[in-house]
Amino acid sequence: MIGRIQAARLHPGAQLVPAPPAPRLPWRLLWWPCCGSTEQRLEQDLASGGQPPLALLAGHQRFGHGQRGRPWISPPGGVWLSAALPWPAEPSTSAALGLAVAVGLALQLEALGLTVQLKWPNDLLVDGHKLAGLLPRLSLRGGVIRLARVGVGLNGHNRVPPGAISLREALGRRTTASEVPSLAARVLTALEWAVFRSTSPELVLRLAQHRLLVPEGGVAFRQERWQVEGLSVDGGLVLSRAGERIVSRRSF
Repeated sequence: MIGRIQAARLHPGAQLVPAPPAPRLPWRLLWWPCCGSTEQRLEQDLASGGQPPLALLAGHQRFGHGQRGRPWISPPGGVWLSAALPWPAEPSTSAALGLAVAVGLALQLEALGLTVQLKWPNDLLVDGHKLAGLLPRLSLRGGVIRLARVGVGLNGHNRVPPGAISLREALGRRTTASEVPSLAARVLTALEWAVFRSTSPELVLRLAQHRLLVPEGGVAFRQERWQVEGLSVDGGLVLSRAGERIVSRRSF
């Protein structure tokens, strides 16, 4: 499978974007047909001295988990990946990891003709249905970023739960774009874009804001209804109500 992913990166059926200016990273790729959790595997690899850029992929996860420990349904046919990425050391001047990865992946999906929305904080939607989810985390030591970690779940041609959509369904036709090697190549390219733009927080913010889903009726927060104004540069959701303005942030 690793060879097929590498071949898809070198000879994509549909052009991967962006192809410069985002340089390719010297990935170390690991693949399991089935594993408990790519996040746990990544944790073990990093604990034993593994260094970014590193990506672990599984054909199927038995115990995948997402935000707040929720089950991450990951049957065969999708991309289930956990990666360690190099990232700028200073948190205050780097782009928000979740926004950078979301934009990078949105660019790849939009190259296939899809319209992608970012549902804060970590989902990508097509036609109001979840196509992909992200689990971004920063590893810090003494207030300095040591590396970035991100889990990605992307539906390809797998069965999906209610409220979700597969890429094959979204494209409305059978296509090799929804096959795992091709999709995995796009995810890796999206991560490369995120790393390349990690020093451009304002650009990442602008591109993420352009894709942000803004519910007409606002969102519930602290048992009250708030209007969504946009995103903050650190990835928070800017809310307003009755003259008050706050930023909601999620930790992963």
